[in-house]
Amino acid sequence: MSTNYNMEKQSVGSILRDLKALVKGIVLLANILPILSGFWLALYFNSESFLDHLDKFIIMTIGGTLVMAGALILNNWYEVDLDKEMDRTKERPTVTGNFSMKTVLTLGIVSSVLGHVILLFTTFEAFIYAFIGWFTYVVLYTFWTKRRYTLNTVVGSVSGAVTPLIGWATISSAYHIVPIVLFIILFIWQIPHTFAIAMRRHDDYKAAGVPMLPVAYGFEVTKRQNAVYIAALLPLPLFLTSLGTFFVIVMSVLNIVWLGMAIRGLFRKDDVRYANSMFYFSLTYLSIVFGLMIFITL
Repeated sequence: MSTNYNMEKQSVGSILRDLKALVKGIVLLANILPILSGFWLALYFNSESFLDHLDKFIIMTIGGTLVMAGALILNNWYEVDLDKEMDRTKERPTVTGNFSMKTVLTLGIVSSVLGHVILLFTTFEAFIYAFIGWFTYVVLYTFWTKRRYTLNTVVGSVSGAVTPLIGWATISSAYHIVPIVLFIILFIWQIPHTFAIAMRRHDDYKAAGVPMLPVAYGFEVTKRQNAVYIAALLPLPLFLTSLGTFFVIVMSVLNIVWLGMAIRGLFRKDDVRYANSMFYFSLTYLSIVFGLMIFITL
């Protein structure tokens, strides 16, 4: 009896691990957090109570999570041939065969449709932003640009950048300077972040034939592009003075430090160390910026 229990427990654990890989757990979580941030900031700037909108919060969280999960599942379904060529993705259930391709496709469609329907019970504007993000990621990025153009990174960045707009629009119209600047921050941030990943996984992308910028044009071009995009973040804190002087100073310092790292990297030959430092700092940057936004508005 004990042996059967352990086997059953292991089977359930294996299924959960496969589901986590299918929805790219860390990526999903990274996209949910900006939605929650947008929702919280909308409450703050509109002087609304969280408890008064608890129902919308729950609906938004469930709907938004399902939409993003659906997009990520469809991405896995479509890119199974690429994942077979890349070491870091060879354990995904679409590659191992733990889930049939028909099952994955069905899960992706059902999750996407159900998520959009649920979001209609918040506001139509939130639904529209979610659809823009889904359509950009699934159709424009996964189906069209990723295998063809180095601009796939720029196209894909739009889908992640709409997330705070979904959260904000659940409370009120996102035609406001704060959510618009949040969109721009996330859009720009994703590009050097993704370039750093592409440099770290250069051999994987090359083996799969994915035209990421470091693969198609080399590390030097990628590092110059990084510096340009990070420099574009410099003026953005000035549009968020409503969050206070302390926030503006902290974000400005982070921008300057990140740009300094990017410029210094132009003159150094250790590209692996450069890619790792850019990747980890980008994660730190986003955590501090969005975490501080919530903290100072508590």
